[in-house]
Amino acid sequence: MSTDEQQLQQTGNGSQGRATQDVVTVVLVDDNPVIRMGLRSLLAASERFRVVGEAGDGEEAVRVVRATLPDVVLLDVRMPRRDGVQVAAEVRTWCKILMLTYADTPDVVRAALDAGASGYLVHGAFDAEDLQRAILSVASGSFVLSERAATAMRASWSQPVQDVPPTRPDVGLSARETEVMELVSAGRTNAEIARTCFVSEKTVKNHINHIFAKLGVRTRAEAVSVWLGGATYPSAQGS
Repeated sequence: MSTDEQQLQQTGNGSQGRATQDVVTVVLVDDNPVIRMGLRSLLAASERFRVVGEAGDGEEAVRVVRATLPDVVLLDVRMPRRDGVQVAAEVRTWCKILMLTYADTPDVVRAALDAGASGYLVHGAFDAEDLQRAILSVASGSFVLSERAATAMRASWSQPVQDVPPTRPDVGLSARETEVMELVSAGRTNAEIARTCFVSEKTVKNHINHIFAKLGVRTRAEAVSVWLGGATYPSAQGS
């Protein structure tokens, strides 16, 4: 690799895993069709990969992954209808997850990894060979971060440890909404929250919509950032 950003930091024991022998099936999830087309072309250049589905938003992503059960899903963070962190939390039991996005802030990277992602690559910090190697590594059980994602995580880890829990934002959440938000911040899916609280998933979604409005956020990742950090999350634009 020619730059530090093109280097991948890999851990794990997947060097002899299944992905080194078999074709790896992949689902592409990004709201930009040009990016999906480019990824499909990159993977088509190798016989090691087979794209079995695509999705342009979070709701569609869950349906496609459920239907195809790929080895790996390449998942954008910021998408319509459902963000990548929410999708990761829902599909993590069905496949390995490699985040592939422009977002590289520590809070977003950590939220994605906490939601179940096995890797995180930032656009512009890898080439085709890096991407293919990362997919194979994630499929075989390794954990992969691009240099920019690793830098973001190091920045997060370098923050001084709090002796007491951070102050939650005073936004008038009800007792039930507070309970739901605690479960969201723990990476629980809507279905898991519904079972824990003995309510329907529709009720959970209503609570989460009210929480988002009170916290002034649009996505699960932003809500977790505000809740755990006790500060306003600046909504980012773009993918």
